[in-house]
Amino acid sequence: MPGYSDAREAHLRRLRRIEGQVRGLQRMVDDDVYCIDVLTQVSAATRALQSFALELLSEHMAGCVVDAARNDPEEGAAKVKEAADAIARLVKS
Repeated sequence: MPGYSDAREAHLRRLRRIEGQVRGLQRMVDDDVYCIDVLTQVSAATRALQSFALELLSEHMAGCVVDAARNDPEEGAAKVKEAADAIARLVKS
């Protein structure tokens, strides 16, 4: 079971808000809104996605990684590497 299962509905609400932000960006471009205003909204949507990703990563580490480490040291080490790789991808984005 994924580590985010307990907060699934909250995560879905958050993602729907982000989806609304992106649709708002589409409307802004369609309406020829000033570039800087569009970029400001792009920044807000990007921060919202980054915040969501960090929360999901935190839940993954507190749940999946900890459980794996408790049950099997090799599996725990694999989960830690997987989390580290995910962090590296987030930092690059």
